[in-house]
Amino acid sequence: QVQLVESGGGLVQPGGSLRLSCAASGFTLDNYAVGWFRQAPGKEREGVVCINTNDGRTSYLDVVKGRFTISIDNNKKTAYLQMNSLKPEDTDEYKCAVGNALGSCHHRNVDSWGKGTQVTGAL
Repeated sequence: QVQLVESGGGLVQPGGSLRLSCAASGFTLDNYAVGWFRQAPGKEREGVVCINTNDGRTSYLDVVKGRFTISIDNNKKTAYLQMNSLKPEDTDEYKCAVGNALGSCHHRNVDSWGKGTQVTGAL
């Protein structure tokens, strides 16, 4: 059973930082693409960033480039999203996801989802 557990969300002031974690239970991430997704009210779920663990190829949402960074730990058990320079518009529930074809970082290609962790950027 694929199980993903997110943590690290919270309330931060604008300009602050958070690091989200996505822990894989019972498997490793080495044969998956991993992504972080969010969905603003009334909008399609969007891929914040995805990474192919085989070659390290990444795809970032334009509005987070230079501020967010995805990484995978050396034992391929945990994915991270380092979030710097947070803005109020970054507020959302962030979900970790895995799939075999997330090069486009689109939710349609996700195979399994975590339950999410809330990120709130205060005004």
